[in-house]
This record gives sequence, structure tokens and C-alpha cells, in this order.
Amino acid sequence: MTALSESVALNVAVLTVSDTRDDSNDTSGDYLREAAEAAGHRVVEKCIVKDDVYQMRAVVSRWIADAGVDVVLTTGGTGFSGRDSTPEALSVLFDKQIEGFGELFRQISYQEIGSSTIQSRALAGLANNTVIFCVPGSTGACRTAWEAIIREQLTSTHKPCNFVGVLNTRKAGGH
Repeated sequence: MTALSESVALNVAVLTVSDTRDDSNDTSGDYLREAAEAAGHRVVEKCIVKDDVYQMRAVVSRWIADAGVDVVLTTGGTGFSGRDSTPEALSVLFDKQIEGFGELFRQISYQEIGSSTIQSRALAGLANNTVIFCVPGSTGACRTAWEAIIREQLTSTHKPCNFVGVLNTRKAGGH
């Protein structure tokens, strides 16, 4: 779909997936919230859940069912260690997967961290006219994803296309 001619503020929800972070040390979730707000979007909710498939699904399912949420940004749980289970938890909710997001994220990330990027299972999808981006838990990875990919794709004037044009106009038009 083509870009819109004027900027559209989207409603964004931010989810941090971590067994160790809380409000006092959630630098990655805080970064995503601040970056979204700096880009002119509204952060309507931010929360932290343990790396538990069912807790993640419950929160994200509530958000994708809410017409007041256009975008979900998650951080954490995308690696191979321990209980990392964001892809398993959330990919089943996608109506469509955005394969290019993970591919492009790893390509860009390779320039920063080399072959370690193969351990990233960053992914994105569309569910009920809500775009969902799942990025690694480090603040650096959140910055890479936001600055190199997500910010432009949530900018309605970005050409030749962006995800604002894909979202339900009831959602993208504000509430």
C-alpha cells in the first residue's frame, strides 16, 4: 500500500519479556516507549511479563483484540538461551508473518555483532490489523531495530510503503 500524505500517530503497546527485569531496570522497554513517543506515537500501555508462553499470549492477545492498539513492540525472549520463548508464544497469533523483518534485522545486526546475530529469532507479524514486532532484549538490539527498520515502517509518510497503510483505518485514524 502507498504512504499517506500526512503523519499519523499510532497507538503503541510495549511488552518486555524477562525473568529478571522490573520497572527500575527495564532499559529496553523504556527505550522503545521513549522512541515511539519521540516519533509522535502514543504509548497506551507498557508492561513486563515473565518469559512464559501463556503470560505473553494473554497480554498480546488482549492488545490485538483492542481497537485502541495499533502496534505491539516486544523486547526479550527471542534468543536460544534458557526460557526464551517469544517466537513460540506469539507467532501462533499472527494472521500473516512479516518474514523480511527478521531477515533484515539479522542482516543489519551482523554489522554490529557479527555472526552472533544468528542466535536472534527476531520476528514480526500482523494480527487483527495490529502489527507486532518482536526484538531481542538488549537495549542495543532495540535501538538497531527501531532506528533501522521499525521507525520508518510506522511512519505514514515513508515511501514507497509502510505498515500504517496496512492497518485498519479505524485504528490508524485515532480514537
